[in-house]
Amino acid sequence: MHSINVRTTQNVFIQYPVASVGDRIVAFLLDRLILIAYTVFIFALFINLEMRVTWVWYAFLGIPWIFYHLLFEIVMNGQSPGKRVMKVKVVRLDGTPPTIGNYLMRWIFSFIDYYFLSGVIAMIVIATGGKGQRLGDLVAGTSVVKLVEQQEISSNQIFVKAEEDYVPTFAQVIQLTENDIELIQRALEVNRDQGNSQPVLAVTEKIKTLLGIKTDLPPVKFLYTIVKDFNHITSR
Repeated sequence: MHSINVRTTQNVFIQYPVASVGDRIVAFLLDRLILIAYTVFIFALFINLEMRVTWVWYAFLGIPWIFYHLLFEIVMNGQSPGKRVMKVKVVRLDGTPPTIGNYLMRWIFSFIDYYFLSGVIAMIVIATGGKGQRLGDLVAGTSVVKLVEQQEISSNQIFVKAEEDYVPTFAQVIQLTENDIELIQRALEVNRDQGNSQPVLAVTEKIKTLLGIKTDLPPVKFLYTIVKDFNHITSR
């Protein structure tokens, strides 16, 4: 299964698998059910209020159907209600957050993807492309990933215990916070479990800059040393 690296707010890449065609179809159908329920509600409302059929009536019915996915993906950061239920999300292939322009391109081409030949083209392009991209994604440089739960990191998973007579290598670690150490642990976990060294390299540079450290230690060993020093100093 193909995967895509997504950049977090801490400038670390987390790897997510590409969403399956099945997940995307179910998400699409859930969104359609929401729109149908909305349409039934508007019909009932106008009938009960005995309102005349005017352009207002058509606007109330038509606008949500036309702009549903575009507005929700912008507001919900790459998701719609259906996508959120199925835990899938729109991302850029380069890992950076999608822009309004990316969502707009996906939306424009969605009319071809979903309504021309009843969505058959979209399914064929997604299934054969390898990166989970329909036509709109190809144009926008986006894809849809499955937000699998990231494994929680406990203190026992990447916890480097120091000997009682241990002398810390980097006393500057006292400037770090628990959140910084958690970020280091996540980077080490991704490197260990996924073989993805990008988070380790990014976090290493961040910690070196933050603490003003210059060292020739390899990135992984450096981060383990930082964790070990931090645990030793904060446990005293």
